[in-house]
Amino acid sequence: MNNPEAQRCLLCKKPFCSLKGCPVKTDVPAAMALYREGKLGEAGDLLFRNNPFSAVTSLVCDWKKFCYGNCVLGIKGVPVRWYEIEQEISGKYLFEAHPYTLDDALSGKSVAVVGAGPAGITAALLLRAHGASVTVFDANPRVGGVLRYGIPEFRLDRALVDQYERLLGESGAVFKGGVEMGKEITVSELSKEYEWVIVAAGAEKPVTLGIPGEDSPSVIQALGYLKAPESCRVGHKVIVIGGGNVAMDACRTAARRGHDTWVFYRKTFVNMPANPLEVEEAKADGVRFKVFQAPVEVGDGYVVFRDCENVTDPETGRLVTRIIPGTDHKVSCDTLITAISEKPCSELVDGAADNVLLAGDFLYGPRTVVEAVVSAKETVQRILGV
Repeated sequence: MNNPEAQRCLLCKKPFCSLKGCPVKTDVPAAMALYREGKLGEAGDLLFRNNPFSAVTSLVCDWKKFCYGNCVLGIKGVPVRWYEIEQEISGKYLFEAHPYTLDDALSGKSVAVVGAGPAGITAALLLRAHGASVTVFDANPRVGGVLRYGIPEFRLDRALVDQYERLLGESGAVFKGGVEMGKEITVSELSKEYEWVIVAAGAEKPVTLGIPGEDSPSVIQALGYLKAPESCRVGHKVIVIGGGNVAMDACRTAARRGHDTWVFYRKTFVNMPANPLEVEEAKADGVRFKVFQAPVEVGDGYVVFRDCENVTDPETGRLVTRIIPGTDHKVSCDTLITAISEKPCSELVDGAADNVLLAGDFLYGPRTVVEAVVSAKETVQRILGV
């Protein structure tokens, strides 16, 4: 159609972008060919059936690591920006999409899905496509998980997230929001009421720094901040600890809210797990960075950092980061936001029955949206016995 990138695509018979790069194995050549022919509806349907979150992943996916980074044209030139075309196709199609039916393989079967984020929604839609009766539980009042309550709106339009609320309702799945698992009801209780339970809740338990002063009121967790930044008491100078996408979302949110915002990271830019584009956009928002810095103590109005360096491990030959003794120095700070990692609340599935399956962060740990989709598809396949 309008994007000239489409004409650059070679429509490879063995597309590395799909087979090697994309976790969900998006058939890029087929979708690209339909796009070239002006068949956006067919292209959208193809993408949606393979990955119902195509409209989202094309925006927030780490395309440099996945499709873009594995395009054959990148060997000697510039890779095709497929993610732009995917967004053009899927961003429009999502508002026209409806749940689909595959077969009645799970007709009469009841499944509880814990978590209404990307993994839980994908599982629910796919289960309904196979005829299962599905009930989705979530601690939040609305559907979306991290898409609604974690990724800032300047990065992901909530209008897109609202479509998944619509699709879930149209599919016939029952949504029960505001249900805190482990308190109001347990996974063990669900496993007795439903034939299958899929635990697809997100990784919302923050990993702590393990340093003195971390329990200070001036220290807040990134996920809590992103969920409701207006309700957090944040001072003028903000330091965000971490180098992943959550850290980028947190620092950009703080900067856009008028705070003097810094990111301190124990390694260097090439080691940051965040999408490089997100790092550049954070800089464009006014965020400043200090690398090779590890926090060792939180005080009243300051944080003590220790310098780091990359060295080669003599035993393994690998590059590792070493904290340099005797380099402690104070940095003024009103609010410290920690975003080093998250983990799922494993206690939810302690002693789980055989009919309890895992998906999303509970299966892979905190990963990307597209990997959450993959995990949900794999889990549904287990229920189908494929």
